[in-house]
Amino acid sequence: MTVFDDELSELKDRILKMGLLVGSNVKDAVQALVERDDELAHKVIKLDHTVNTYDVEIDEESIKLIALRQPKATDLRFLTTAMKITTDLERMGDFAVNIAEKAIELNKEPLLKPYIDIPRMSQIAQEMIKGALEAFVKRDKNLAMNVIERDDEVDNLKHQVQRELLFLMMENPTTASRAMKVSFIAQYLERIADHTTNICEMVIYLVDGRLIRHMAKHEEEPAQG
Repeated sequence: MTVFDDELSELKDRILKMGLLVGSNVKDAVQALVERDDELAHKVIKLDHTVNTYDVEIDEESIKLIALRQPKATDLRFLTTAMKITTDLERMGDFAVNIAEKAIELNKEPLLKPYIDIPRMSQIAQEMIKGALEAFVKRDKNLAMNVIERDDEVDNLKHQVQRELLFLMMENPTTASRAMKVSFIAQYLERIADHTTNICEMVIYLVDGRLIRHMAKHEEEPAQG
């Protein structure tokens, strides 16, 4: 292996560590909600600094390697993909913090209803994150596509949560504040899944050199004129 190969391998390892930390923070944020554990929620908030540090360091290293090594073809795609992936991971980390903050607020109030679909959304999101990271490490576009297809599961659960919350608010308007906070958490989990989908789309770009983002949407739009 060349020195450049070693540098790329080290960068890949750092992205993997960042992704695993983000996945752990998502898990812990929802666990803090379900178990009403403020200490765990504060841990997630504190660890976001580490996520942000990874983001900055990976971007800086990628830019340095592009400038110094002047990579071409696949290596250049890897470095541009690395920077995009870390941007998505950083945003996912922010949403984990948002969930933790809402958990702290909700933990101060009576339980609105047993949490069933929120933990299910979290579990699917964690599995998606794990799958996206594995697809990136292995450069496996088929695995990436499988992860993308799971996004609908999270969307459907979010809609189910919001329907139930709307019913609760209509039945008892005093629950509105708590219901809105739970609704925000469902939205945050949906956005985490969306960013995981973005990562998988970048994995496909890394492997094939083609961007598939918005492709289906464009194909479904009627012709103009």
